[in-house]
Amino acid sequence: MEESAKMQRFFTACDELITGKFILADTKIGELLRSVATSEDLTRLFAAVTEGFDYPAAKQTYLKAPDSTKRTRGEAYLPSDKRELLAFVFCLLVEFDSGAVKLNDFLLRYFYEDGSYTASYALFVTRVIRPFRDIVRDCFPGSGRTGDVSARRKHAENLLELLAEKITVERTRVAALPLGKENAVAGEMILAELYAAVGRADVSEIKALLCGYLYFLQVVDGSAENSNEIFLIAGEL
Repeated sequence: MEESAKMQRFFTACDELITGKFILADTKIGELLRSVATSEDLTRLFAAVTEGFDYPAAKQTYLKAPDSTKRTRGEAYLPSDKRELLAFVFCLLVEFDSGAVKLNDFLLRYFYEDGSYTASYALFVTRVIRPFRDIVRDCFPGSGRTGDVSARRKHAENLLELLAEKITVERTRVAALPLGKENAVAGEMILAELYAAVGRADVSEIKALLCGYLYFLQVVDGSAENSNEIFLIAGEL
């Protein structure tokens, strides 16, 4: 297998982790790590970023335990330095694959969302796996990007069309929630602006509005499968 194909295997594994279901996550993590092992370029990259990296110390820094005995949820952060981020996430994935850390326990401890593994996993892949993949891609310009410009444009158009459909469903769903007047107006306003941004194909505004919408859902405890799908689709733009 040529190196370019091995690299593509890695990015495919990342994409399948991001868009796939929680129940398949353990299998996909294993596939991702195997793709690293078969690629000389990726092996060199992760050997370089993990050399001298103090993973136990990093966990102390970026995985914050609950601040009291009454709380079971902690907070997770990512290093701002790209090299350290790659090392940290790679080591974390190795721990998941080995069973040293159980993914389901980790998700509910550090990425608790809506009390479900599905929602917590969606938050995890958005905040952790996506930036990890994108940084690796930046290290190898041109790798992991298949098809010509027109094909990528068509894919983006399909995503926007699907996103518009999901937002329409979401507006109906949120309108039916037992919200106070102020929250109901806020939710509709965000979704209306989001729908308009999709119509303009303004990806930057879409993602900015979704940051606000994520906070709105947390405030009203209103996350659902459809809203999680919106975030996943937008993440592919």
